[in-house]
Amino acid sequence: MLVNAKEIIQNAYKNKKVVFHININNLEWTKQILLAANYKNVPIILGVSPSAAKYFGGYNVCYSLVKSLIKDLKIKIPVCLHLDHGSYFDCLEAIKAKFSSIMFDGSKLPFEKNLELSKKLSEICKKKNLSIECEIGRIGGAEDGVISEISYTNLNEAKAFKKIGIDMLAVGIGNIHGEYPSDWKGLNFSLLKELNETLNMPFVLHGGSGISDTDLKKCISLGVSKININTELQIANARALESFIKTNDIMENKNYNPRRLYKLPNEAIYNKVIEILDKFKE
Repeated sequence: MLVNAKEIIQNAYKNKKVVFHININNLEWTKQILLAANYKNVPIILGVSPSAAKYFGGYNVCYSLVKSLIKDLKIKIPVCLHLDHGSYFDCLEAIKAKFSSIMFDGSKLPFEKNLELSKKLSEICKKKNLSIECEIGRIGGAEDGVISEISYTNLNEAKAFKKIGIDMLAVGIGNIHGEYPSDWKGLNFSLLKELNETLNMPFVLHGGSGISDTDLKKCISLGVSKININTELQIANARALESFIKTNDIMENKNYNPRRLYKLPNEAIYNKVIEILDKFKE
């Protein structure tokens, strides 16, 4: 069933557990993630970036696709359809399309403007019973073609965001979108600890792909209740597709048929999701 993230995130925070947010990129991606999560019997957050929504054909397509797959695949677990890194306009469009959760990313705006727009969206979400995530600080790396430098979350700014009643806060603690460079300095756990002790609310770790399990466990113990994963699934998908093309003649045995062509990538996505969901389940 399609739900907002409020209850599952609060439960994760209280019990020092985590809910995984996995980005979807097409129908196959969405299907395999839902099947894997349903098999493991755990809630899942399906993330849709604005560029992914455009690739799908629009926010309404994303919503209809997810709702139809939940019904036809007989998915029994809680599923949250979540806008990832949306502008104010993107958030309004996703809300209109009946997404159950949004993330407003105003991290590149001046603090006061970020807070003002976040408050407006928070009020809308409360009326519509949607969950909302906002960002303070800046996640490094590339997201939707925009490259950002790391900017650490400011404690006083984070306090102001808690006051407006958001459900979860994406923090900048040295995390990066995409692959982590060899000279990466690591996560700022002392900052995360201070934020957790002061705010006592669920945090979101973007750029979960590439961070060691040891560091992820430490993040969960310090208030991270939602971890976003995308890159490692993209790599698994690409490698499986590459393997199929290299070892098969596309013009033989109807290997050009998409159902044959995508068989290995679909299996790779499913298996990678199972691997991810098996982390930290105890």
